[in-house]
Amino acid sequence: METSPFKVFAGSKGEAIAQRVCDLLHCQLGKIRIDRFSDGEFAPSFDESVRGQSVYLVQTTSPSSDNLMELLLMIDAAKRASAYKVIAVIPYFGWARQDRKDKPRVSIGAKLVANMIQTAGADRVITVDLHADQIQGFFDIPVDHLYGANTLASYIESLHLKDLIVASPDVGGTKRAAAFCKKMHVLTDKEVPMVICYKHRPDFNKVSEMRVLGDVKDKDVVIVDDMSDTAGTLCKAAEVMKENGARTVRAAVAHGIMSGPACQRIMDSELEELIFTDTIPFDTARCPKVKIVSVADPIAQTILAIQQHRSVSELNIK
Repeated sequence: METSPFKVFAGSKGEAIAQRVCDLLHCQLGKIRIDRFSDGEFAPSFDESVRGQSVYLVQTTSPSSDNLMELLLMIDAAKRASAYKVIAVIPYFGWARQDRKDKPRVSIGAKLVANMIQTAGADRVITVDLHADQIQGFFDIPVDHLYGANTLASYIESLHLKDLIVASPDVGGTKRAAAFCKKMHVLTDKEVPMVICYKHRPDFNKVSEMRVLGDVKDKDVVIVDDMSDTAGTLCKAAEVMKENGARTVRAAVAHGIMSGPACQRIMDSELEELIFTDTIPFDTARCPKVKIVSVADPIAQTILAIQQHRSVSELNIK
């Protein structure tokens, strides 16, 4: 009996997006069991053979620690089961905000995680919207870095906003916002201007001051960022936009972490809606202002390109 040259398996936090990917690839989601001990230890095991096959392991790492460990054990199990290649599909790459030494005596968490994934035995990584592009250089194996901006931009285009303007919530996000402007220009055939928020952050997850560099009066603003964690920055930016005369304010981000007070902040904010991708499971009943769009298609297309030895860059998914 002929078998598929590849199989897709999912970790605990990757099941939903992995199933969407499998639906697009017209294949069955592989069977894996994760046994758990009373002390919190767990042990993944494959319930079907992976010998000689390319194995795609889909697991998002938020919340970070247990899900990362689960991914590492899945990689190790696949290698020990004689898989031909093991590809870690990490829709959300946790620890990515620790990508440099920004003050003395701190770790570079993203580099450590990259080392752990490689040591476990991964041959390749597929991920979506890293916090910083340079994290790709932390790996000595191929990294396919996908971007959720195409999916987010298509949704924004479908709204037919009258006077669209893109905003970056901080100076560091100007490159991402500028790229989003270009995508909207392609989709709408109109020049889309950009404004920048300047913010002062005295501590993690806190924003004390924010100003807008640019004119947003009577504009439909879309704030673009890579993630929404506690949502403090996005809500503050939306408030400042409204104070400066914006007609409507939305936010489009790749990863909806939505920790702590995020949902309540979004509901109480000036945001019309918050759009993010399905890289992290989220129940929209928790926050009715949230709209989720899927990046399963670019992930599925990347898997096909890898299997058919085609260029991933030719997919034009950035």
